[in-house]
Amino acid sequence: MGTPKQNLGYQGQTLLQRAIETALASVCRPILVVLGANETVIKPTIELTPGNIIYNSDWHEGMASSIRLGVREIQKIEPNITAVILMLCDQPFVTTAILNTLVQTKTTNGSDIVACAYNNTIGAPVLFNAVYFNDLLLLKGQEGAKKLLVKYGEMVTSVPFPLGDVDIDTVEDYEKISTI
Repeated sequence: MGTPKQNLGYQGQTLLQRAIETALASVCRPILVVLGANETVIKPTIELTPGNIIYNSDWHEGMASSIRLGVREIQKIEPNITAVILMLCDQPFVTTAILNTLVQTKTTNGSDIVACAYNNTIGAPVLFNAVYFNDLLLLKGQEGAKKLLVKYGEMVTSVPFPLGDVDIDTVEDYEKISTI
């Protein structure tokens, strides 16, 4: 795409700035941002943003390394944390309301995994209760949390997020978001 997708602009902010501000406006605390490839280009755009920013030196392994690092670090920051939400910056239509709904659904239903439902699937953003932290820490390579959604499908509660299937992976995806 010529630039890291985290730095792509949308409605006056980068995708990563939007994701961080969405998280900061939610009930979620603490907020942790995991950077990997292109960290030196991305970090300057968010340095003044509240939240914890960490660097994943194992980013070349794949998504699992960022998930593992994030889970380990958030437990250091907040040892009694009861759940985490995994969120990606390339889903520009994630809102604070979606994040708060994940938390509220966990609280109301006692659900251990709460995922967003879109386009006949479930996925990110997704909340995992602490009982699944060890499973998250065992992910390898390109494995994302989707593996656990499949493995523990009967434990997953879903919340509707119709625009969740909009994510920015190509130039064409990026060009499309201006029409939505």
